[in-house]
This record gives sequence, C-alpha cells and structure tokens, in this order.
Amino acid sequence: MNNDSSFIVLTLITVVTGASAALFAWWLAKVLSDVPDEDREYKDPPPAGFRLLWPLIQPLSFYIEPWMGDKTTKRQQRKLMNAGLEYSLSPAQFLAGRLVCALCTALFFSLVVSLLDSHRSWASSVYWQAALAGAMGGFLYPVLWLNDRIAARKTELLKSLPFFLDIITLCVEAGLNLQGAMAQAVAKGPKGIMRAEFLRVLRDIRAGKQRAEALRNMAARLREPAITAFVQAVIQAESMGMSLGPVLRAQADHRRTERFLRAEKKAMEAPVKMLFPLIAFIFPCTFLILFFPIVVKFMNSGL
Repeated sequence: MNNDSSFIVLTLITVVTGASAALFAWWLAKVLSDVPDEDREYKDPPPAGFRLLWPLIQPLSFYIEPWMGDKTTKRQQRKLMNAGLEYSLSPAQFLAGRLVCALCTALFFSLVVSLLDSHRSWASSVYWQAALAGAMGGFLYPVLWLNDRIAARKTELLKSLPFFLDIITLCVEAGLNLQGAMAQAVAKGPKGIMRAEFLRVLRDIRAGKQRAEALRNMAARLREPAITAFVQAVIQAESMGMSLGPVLRAQADHRRTERFLRAEKKAMEAPVKMLFPLIAFIFPCTFLILFFPIVVKFMNSGL
C-alpha cells in the first residue's frame, strides 16, 4: 500500500512538473513571438559583447522600452551618441544589455562558489551574496565600459583633429570649396572618429541637408568645444562672406597648440602619478636590498 501511494505521489509530481514546464515553454514562445523583428539594414552591428547576448537582449528591450521615461531615454541616447553607438544600440537595448549582463555574472559567480565549495559546507547566504555581488558588478560594468569608450573617443578626436584641419586648410587654399576639401580629408586622412564624422557630414549634405545644418549636427554629436569652435567659425565666415582659408588656418594652428599643451600637461603630471608606486613598491624593495646584508652581518656578529 505504501508503495502504491509513493508511486501515485511520484506520478503526480512528474505530471505537475511536466505541465509546469510545458506551460512555461508555451508562455515563453508566446512572449518571443510577440517581439517584432528589428530592421537593422541601415544600422551598425552592435558591440561584440552585446552581439553575443543579442537573442536575450532584443526581446527584453522590447518589453522594457515602454517603461523607460523620456528623460532617461534622452540622457542615455546622448551618451550613446557621444560613444558613437547611436546607430548600433537604442537606450532600451543598452538597459536590457545591463540586465542580461547582471544575470549572467550572477550565475557565473554562483557557479564559481559552488565549485569552490566542494564539501557543500558553506551556508546558502554565501551563494546569495556571491550572486548579488556578481549582479551588481554585471549591471555596472556596461556603464563603465561606455564611459571608457567616450573618453577614448575624445582622446582620439583631439589627437586627429589638427591633422584633418591641416588637410582641409591646404585644400581650401589650393582652390577647393569646403565640401571638396572635406572629401579630400576623408580620402587621404587616417581611419578613425574624425574621418567617420566628416564622412557623415558629406553624406548628410548629399542627402539634401544644408552644409551649416550638417556641421551643427556633427558638433551636437561630438559635444567637444574644439569641434564647436571650428563649426561656429566656418558658419560665421560663410555667412559674412569671408575667405575660409585664413579662418581654417587659424583654427588648425590653435588646435595644434592645444594638443602640444595637453601633451606638456600630461608630461608634467607623470612624476606625480609615479610617486605612489615609487613609495609603495620601489622604495621598500630598494631598502630591503640595501639593509639586508647589514642586518645579516649584525646578526652574525652577535649584536
């Protein structure tokens, strides 16, 4: 009788578990079927990490987007624009990527803790703490990565801007108009952010935008004072009928001087930044090497 009761209970548990799994699979299939296919024909591919988790990010972003406020969306869109990802990710997709990254890191940390706890002697709170720490780290990492990308783009932009301004200045002084000079800068300049931005300005002009509007859009995307000053000087010179050659030459000289000043500033900051490693790591090793023979000699002499 006991065996029959155990068999019935086991059968009921199996049926309930199978029905629950079937209902969850049906619900998940319905949720995924409601997500429309994204048209990415005119978009750039997402970054590598997002591309790896894209099957989870895209459906989640579809359900997150209605809950995002306009203020949050605009602020995130501005950051993505500064990072050069406005055609790769939407604000909802970036937030979904943070959530998926938090989930994956939480599972990874829990797995690591379970592998370390071979005897299963740790309390369950240790697993929850590890999962919480992983989730927090995974949720914050995409923001840190985005800020680092923005800083790297700014550094590259300020480094390559004088070179492109020199090419544009030479072409304008040789007789080309500003659009032709930018085309030559795109053709002859090195690959990078500045080249991509000038190429986008040329595409906007060919698409029908006014040149001043295309330049203002570039300044709004980059949000860099050097670019804003260049755009304002060019637009003002064109509106007043001035010759662009001297204006561009002054802008190129000014940006080159700024680059030299930034290099000198970093060179002057280097000794200060080296002070802590010097005191914390190099000096102790030096003193150890110098005083160790003296200490050994005193110990051998019986002092």
